[in-house]
Amino acid sequence: MKYKAVLFDLDGTLLNTIEDLTDSMNAALAKMGLPGRSVEECKQLVGDGLGTFVRRALPPDVCDSPEAMAKLKDLMRAEYNLRKAVKTRPYEGIHELLDALNRRGIPMAVLSNKPHDSTLAVMKQYFPRWEFRPIFGARDGIQVKPDPSGALEIARVLGLKPDEIAYVGDTNTDMQTANAAGMFAVGALWGFRTAEELRTNGAKVLIEKPLDLLRILT
Repeated sequence: MKYKAVLFDLDGTLLNTIEDLTDSMNAALAKMGLPGRSVEECKQLVGDGLGTFVRRALPPDVCDSPEAMAKLKDLMRAEYNLRKAVKTRPYEGIHELLDALNRRGIPMAVLSNKPHDSTLAVMKQYFPRWEFRPIFGARDGIQVKPDPSGALEIARVLGLKPDEIAYVGDTNTDMQTANAAGMFAVGALWGFRTAEELRTNGAKVLIEKPLDLLRILT
């Protein structure tokens, strides 16, 4: 195999989480008497961690307020814990891809900017049949993507060189992370962002369907 492991992003790559994220954010904003955001807006707001999602979702006149950010962050966490599995679903073809990777004995890992506890919970709920090692969300003391620290830690856990790992993601942040870590950046066109964004931020190849990844690995 050309690449010996696959590192997946989570939101927008393995799981379509955008409606639950949008509904949770809008419920949190409503509790603060603030206007909501559309699904299309949230596709652009997510991807760089909860703190950044919160700041981007706030209206311009309060987005720099530490108090508003802290309050919305707490509310968003609580609302998402209630909704993280209401509309979320794996993308079409993901199960088939994971089965194919398992048959080939290719290790799989996950790196997300979603809080670590939420990352573990949704992975356990939606992908109980497959082994991912390791699964990392946003953790205290570790810089979130696009900082490559988490990706490089995964390479160490797998016992592989970074350039032996294909990194599959759907945002500029993912492509930047893959390149910073020295991994092969694969842009997932079924996710939240555009082909142009992925190419501009360093995607080495774009794939339209999950199973398209197999031809890259061989």
